[in-house]
Amino acid sequence: MKSLVCLAVLFLLAVPASAGAQQAEDPAHAQLRALRDDLVDAMNKRDVDRLLSHLHPDVVVTWQNAEVSRKPEGVRAYISRMLDGPNSVVESFTTAPTVDELTVLYGGDAGVAFGSSRDSFRLRSGQSFELTSRWTATVVNEGGSWKIAAFHSSAGLFDNPLLAAAQRWAMTASIVALIAGFGIGFLISRIGQRRQRG
Repeated sequence: MKSLVCLAVLFLLAVPASAGAQQAEDPAHAQLRALRDDLVDAMNKRDVDRLLSHLHPDVVVTWQNAEVSRKPEGVRAYISRMLDGPNSVVESFTTAPTVDELTVLYGGDAGVAFGSSRDSFRLRSGQSFELTSRWTATVVNEGGSWKIAAFHSSAGLFDNPLLAAAQRWAMTASIVALIAGFGIGFLISRIGQRRQRG
């Protein structure tokens, strides 16, 4: 019993010491959270001008379909083509990113953030699906303002809804082709039998 009391006392004494030993969080992380929140809000509301205001003038973005956009105007052109153009594929899109850990800071003016994202798509065809992707962002601080310098997003190569839909379509097409082949073969054999009898 005495040893348990000693252990409890040591634990209570250790807690304030370890709490005091923790380093204060770098103020940059609060600024980066604000950047992330406003960026996501702008994307989900399709406020392209606000979204572009958070990008570095030399930004490079690699999208989930492996296309690359350079500079904010390249990002604008991509978003317009995908969501607004006459041949646009996507009707609406929302994203809900999460970070794996605090941004890895390099000095006071650069950092790398990474995590996952749950993205919801509605296509012009009427199809809707959700896609889980991984992302990495490089951020730079110029003049006291954090900007996205590079962003890369990718989906699972072997486990995503687009691949599953393509596999279902391929299976359906194979079955239809097989049935059609049997039907044509049956008709040809019947025609051949009639000719032999005639």
